[in-house]
Amino acid sequence: MPNASFDCRSSQAVDPRADHRPRAVAVMGPTASGKTDFAADWAQHLDTEVISVDSALVYRRLDIGSAKPDAATLARAPHRLIDLREPHEPYSAADFARDALREMQALSAEGRVPLLVGGTGLYFKALLEGLSDLPESDTAMREQLQDELVGRGLPALHAELQRVDPVAGARIKPGDTQRTLRALEVFRLSGVPISEWQARSRGPRAPFPFRVLKLVLAPTDRAVLHERIARRFHAMLAAGFLDEVRALKSDPRLHPDLPAMRAVGYRQAWQHLDGATDTATFVEQGIAATRHLAKRQLTWLRGEHDALWFDPSTARAPLDQAMRAFLGPDA
Repeated sequence: MPNASFDCRSSQAVDPRADHRPRAVAVMGPTASGKTDFAADWAQHLDTEVISVDSALVYRRLDIGSAKPDAATLARAPHRLIDLREPHEPYSAADFARDALREMQALSAEGRVPLLVGGTGLYFKALLEGLSDLPESDTAMREQLQDELVGRGLPALHAELQRVDPVAGARIKPGDTQRTLRALEVFRLSGVPISEWQARSRGPRAPFPFRVLKLVLAPTDRAVLHERIARRFHAMLAAGFLDEVRALKSDPRLHPDLPAMRAVGYRQAWQHLDGATDTATFVEQGIAATRHLAKRQLTWLRGEHDALWFDPSTARAPLDQAMRAFLGPDA
């Protein structure tokens, strides 16, 4: 067990005896790794609430395919930052960082320990490390870009980005709708490429106002994670996932290039309902896409050098002990 805490912005060890910041816990991990069950147990034990760190859970009506906590789980462990937006409405990492810090401070003011739980690495990064000081999002510009996305198509918009900002155009993948639109929005609002904004912002930052324990929950055996992913995907189908996507497709405000509709599972289901795949291929693609997501999440998590790793199915006792060691003898 480590005997030092970490400043999440500087990654420098901090003597815990001199660190008087309020405590918070970040429960990270790939999809289907058991984060929600563990966090719900501790939320109930600590009489606190979970702050969701999941880019799909912010959207209303994305329930089954996003594995949104059910009513029983929410009764046991209330969640914050879920169901914030309709699927056609934008929600950025900067929005999340602002909202999450507000909720952390509210819980701390009540004497409760915030539990940050999820697998969206960009959200964790935005909150704990900060993002570049970019111009704020503009609703009118966002709507204009969404109209252009429908009318001109993503390839044309990405080609425009490559012309106005070659650095960002090379870094942002041609299929990344959200980042392409954001980069164009920043350029059109400010006349300055987003890559230049980001280069300006690489200076030292103030310490994060909470002392954060980072826990990574991940099965040691990758095959176990793959089996859990497949089992959960089949359970989603049995629960009516395709009916959920049919209802979303009937909303004229939604289209497959929206960030919400590009979430893993939803993109494959949309294509299947459009007739692009048969049922067996859809299921195979949906499970494969979820496994690829888990792989990307694990790659990001390996860069979190101050995090403690546990297999929740085989090391629950040491995992609980890590919580108690961090939170104190009364936990």
